[in-house]
Amino acid sequence: MDDMADQMQRDLEEIGNTCMPFGKHGPAHHPPNGVPIFDLPLEYLAWFAAKGGFPKGRLGVLLQMVHHMKVEGLDSIFDGLRKQRGGRTKLRPDRKREFEF
Repeated sequence: MDDMADQMQRDLEEIGNTCMPFGKHGPAHHPPNGVPIFDLPLEYLAWFAAKGGFPKGRLGVLLQMVHHMKVEGLDSIFDGLRKQRGGRTKLRPDRKREFEF
């Protein structure tokens, strides 16, 4: 039983240290490292699940884990990771908040 708990802890730490390496949430659009995979929108992860399949390798496995947790409503598991990074990652640029009448 301890082995499974240890593996789950290692997986969660790896999820916390992994950022999206490509695409619209990658480093090209969110410098310097991309969006942490635990902050990716559920819709983005669902697209991988429905259309193209998750990437090969460890990244794909981690993305599947995050997708499954978010689908099951367990997004709050990532709150500790977000707190360490200073909050949720902004996925949209700030909008202009000035109004002229």
